[in-house]
Amino acid sequence: MPVVPLRLESPAPPAARGGVVAIGNFDGVHRGHAALIAAARQLGCGPVVPVTFDPHPLVLLAREKYQPPLTTVPERARLLHAAGADHVVVLQTSTDLLALSADAFFGSVIRGALAARGMIEGYNFRFGKDRTGSNDTLRTLCAAADIEFREIPAFTRDGRPVSSSRVRDALGRGDVRDAADLLARPYRLSGVVGTGARRGRTIGFPTANLERIETLVPAAGVYAVSIPTDRGVFAGAAHIGANATFGEYARTVEVHLLDFGGDLYGQTLAVDFLARLRGTRKFEGVDALVEQMRQDVAEARRIAADRRNP
Repeated sequence: MPVVPLRLESPAPPAARGGVVAIGNFDGVHRGHAALIAAARQLGCGPVVPVTFDPHPLVLLAREKYQPPLTTVPERARLLHAAGADHVVVLQTSTDLLALSADAFFGSVIRGALAARGMIEGYNFRFGKDRTGSNDTLRTLCAAADIEFREIPAFTRDGRPVSSSRVRDALGRGDVRDAADLLARPYRLSGVVGTGARRGRTIGFPTANLERIETLVPAAGVYAVSIPTDRGVFAGAAHIGANATFGEYARTVEVHLLDFGGDLYGQTLAVDFLARLRGTRKFEGVDALVEQMRQDVAEARRIAADRRNP
């Protein structure tokens, strides 16, 4: 299940040519993206080849509008393969690429580099400089090039289209259950375990402090989480926000793994968010904080058990 890096004006490897192409950012790889990949498979014109971008076009076009992604590019590729893609093409975003008209993009990338035999896109697809190309444009270009084209309607949940923006809004509210429903899996956050203040050890709740996080961090709060490690999957409780009880107001991401013993410093840790337990607040003292943390851990343990035994 290869990932294919691709530069403008370079042909894709033979295995990634002559397939069904779907182009998009695919951030989060939510239910709508999975439906697109499934429809590409049904088209039956060859291997399924989603094309994503690195970096996101907004990084070059309007950096001030760019927001942290829901997935890193390697995680996005992994999820696209899990959804049924045969090859994931990662197109290097450049000013030259973004300057291409819709017609030029079609000729250079879709016909040239990928030699597409089929194209499939969602109802709101746009492409080319200033997003001037639409599905109507693509339909006309594909017909002239004898490339089969199909547009699929919006994939809806609760009567509204599923989108990366909708997932982002849910995470911004701390509603990780809603985000998981849109994604068809828990939202995952990854980071490198740093040293932190090591205060958790002194009060009986050692935590892994995540640093170098590249993706969107959910809203401040305390969450029930699941942590996959090479020693198995552990339940846990995560705190996102300031440690106001100790007079610290910088946002941190701290994860307490239940029933885990060992050193995680320097390792990359993935955290799957299951439910939001409560908001953050300042406690009157350490004893009050510890009592609340006991309650949080008990609730996180219950949620993990319910998930294992639905």
